[in-house]
Amino acid sequence: MIDKEKFHVFNYVKKEEYCASMDGMRYMLKKGERDGGAVLEVIIWPEPYCFAKTPEENKQRMQFEFSAEGVEKVADWLNEQYVQQMSLWELSKKF
Repeated sequence: MIDKEKFHVFNYVKKEEYCASMDGMRYMLKKGERDGGAVLEVIIWPEPYCFAKTPEENKQRMQFEFSAEGVEKVADWLNEQYVQQMSLWELSKKF
């Protein structure tokens, strides 16, 4: 699970995409655009493939406020998705 107290990736995401994984669930945070403003886009997908090799239909996306507070909400959302979709992440680890 992601510890919000240690999940300080906002300054990194300002310039680069941030990719990581958590027991079968891969995720990416990146700066996106919506209505002319910046948003924090989060994409999750099951292992074993990288983002580029994973079919689009296997990816789930969500957008948050582009701020340090948005990153905290991202951590909460990632933890929720990890728990809610545990069977998917467990299955993906077998491949």
